[in-house]
Amino acid sequence: MWRPSRVERSTAVFVGLIVLSLMLITVDLRASGAGLGGILRDGVQAAFTPVQKAAAFVTRPVVGFFEGISDMVGLRDENRRLRLQVADLERRLAETESLQRRVEELEAILAVEPPGELDAVVARVLATGPSDFEGIRLIDKGRRQGITVDMPVIDEGGLVGRVVAVTATTARLRLITHPTMRVAVRVERTGETGILTGRGGGPMQLEMFNTNAALVQGDLLVTADGRFPAGIPVARVAEAARAEVGFSLRTTATPEAELSRVDYVKVLVFTSDRGGSSEEEGEEPIEPPRETTTTTGSGPGTTLTP
Repeated sequence: MWRPSRVERSTAVFVGLIVLSLMLITVDLRASGAGLGGILRDGVQAAFTPVQKAAAFVTRPVVGFFEGISDMVGLRDENRRLRLQVADLERRLAETESLQRRVEELEAILAVEPPGELDAVVARVLATGPSDFEGIRLIDKGRRQGITVDMPVIDEGGLVGRVVAVTATTARLRLITHPTMRVAVRVERTGETGILTGRGGGPMQLEMFNTNAALVQGDLLVTADGRFPAGIPVARVAEAARAEVGFSLRTTATPEAELSRVDYVKVLVFTSDRGGSSEEEGEEPIEPPRETTTTTGSGPGTTLTP
């Protein structure tokens, strides 16, 4: 005896449901929302509404949970992308600020007028010594630009140092704070002269030739005639000093140039009567100058004779 298989029964049910659906759709379209079609539609909707609400009530937390996980993953990726973007912007800002600072320093050094209408070569500091005590800087100009040993170096603040070694394209300069550096200076306020000596990273030592004239904190010290052109600002007196009878007048002074932040300098095309010296040689001792009195329109003055 023939018996319908399970597959044939499922197919028959499927076909029957399709036919029933088509009939309901046809009746609904012809009824235009009224009659038997409308009643059946409303009845089915009313019967399944509680089921839909219950299903939504059960599935909404689950769906929300998975949507939250998806949003967290998306937010984490967005947060990572924004952090990278902020880091890139901070790097660009730092580069811009560094470039702006260099431009300002270059403009400042270009505005410096060399004393006595001397020619000057603008150079950039390429490297520094291993410590402040070494007091060494390397600049990017050398013999090809006319730089020779012993030429003075200045920036917008004042005297920086002098050239001690030269190659074709670079030069090495020694800062005024180096222990071997000695600079003949004059107190701008009084005209009294003395010797300023470097002491490495600390304040420089000032020793005056005339012990009768007191020093005031903040007195400006400028170069006197000798190894450097006269009139270049060098340092300011850090501590007021007055000599006692039989003692020399000594105090400390801080350089006018910000030596720890020097980026651009001017090398003055100036050669002293002493001639060049090699890097290995120490500074020549500076003898106390002879003071000769001259008469000018404004009264007696002091001339420094090295």
